[in-house]
Amino acid sequence: MRLERPDDADGTTPGLDGNDGAEAAASPDEPSPSGIVLARRAPADSAARMGDAVVLDGVTVVGGRRSADEQVTEEAARLIAAAPAANTTRAYTRVWAEYLSWCTTTGRTPLPATAATLASFVAELAGRGLAPASIDQALACVSSAHGKAGLPRPHTTGARDALRAYRRDWSTKGGNTVRKAPPITIDILRSLVEHTPDDTPTGIRDRVALVLGFALMGRRSEIAAIDCDHLTFPRQGLEVFIPVSKTDQDAAGQTVAVPYGSHLSTCPVRSVQTWLAVLREHGITTGALLRPIDRFGRIGGTPGWAGRGGLRLSGVTLNAIVKDAALRAGLADAERYSAHGLRAGGATTLADANVPTGKIAEQGRWKPTSPTVHGYVRAVDRWKDNPMGKAGL
Repeated sequence: MRLERPDDADGTTPGLDGNDGAEAAASPDEPSPSGIVLARRAPADSAARMGDAVVLDGVTVVGGRRSADEQVTEEAARLIAAAPAANTTRAYTRVWAEYLSWCTTTGRTPLPATAATLASFVAELAGRGLAPASIDQALACVSSAHGKAGLPRPHTTGARDALRAYRRDWSTKGGNTVRKAPPITIDILRSLVEHTPDDTPTGIRDRVALVLGFALMGRRSEIAAIDCDHLTFPRQGLEVFIPVSKTDQDAAGQTVAVPYGSHLSTCPVRSVQTWLAVLREHGITTGALLRPIDRFGRIGGTPGWAGRGGLRLSGVTLNAIVKDAALRAGLADAERYSAHGLRAGGATTLADANVPTGKIAEQGRWKPTSPTVHGYVRAVDRWKDNPMGKAGL
């Protein structure tokens, strides 16, 4: 491979064979001898206008950068902005605004951030009483901002040490004993379903949200995103295509198998089929599976629907469906129940049935090493063959 300057003294650009003025064999549509498509070789006067340039295998390569090299197209910018999950984007936007405000108030430089700045920012957030997980997210946000700005990732050793110490203080002061939403185990699920009417569109829809959420161990975003077209009914039951999830940020998608239930009231397959029949009666065969229903019983997307917002249930509404069912069933601490309890309860129920952790993680789309799913399993295991049960107390 020869590397030559394109602007020889006689104004011609020599070819690789040494013949002055020879035309380059490579074209924009053909690879150079090195196998790399670059650009058509420009004449010498053009090369002079472009600045410092060399000829690589008969193809002109311009040295340095042009202004366009640093510009992102509008479509590229849209795709980049859409890459993070919506929840992550909202959280990072809020954290970044807080960080900039704090830097302005304290006279610090936001980018690039020094190790001292990050450690002090952690101390500031700890002083506000934020949970350690929220502070950890704030550090991730600032680190991510450096990467997007083309800067080296900041040193976070001091900040991590400060966070570690705060996490210990948080634990000893009872900060990690916040009451979580209780898991909805199979017995609780049956009670919720029994107290949800099955003779109205709202009741039929709510039953689907409950039993399908449990069977999929679905996140709220996953349940809300299910379309009618995502459902197929093989002989064994139901298959649900999950187009994107928290652990599938590249949206490769995953198909989850849901078998028939042994109890009619909690069978996810029959519940979904019943709801699809209701949708078909109202002329709906595509689009969102779980839809809002107005106070007149009209389903979102049908003529006369008086609802507001989109044609898909929100996470807030899914939480309300669970909470309302818990109140109707008269459960203790009914206000604490939420849609997340379906996911936690599904995992807890399977662990109690001695299903391997790997299988639970696969069904619920957790990573195999996820501490969350292992926590559900441990919560059950601590009561299985507990040695103190043999103490004769």
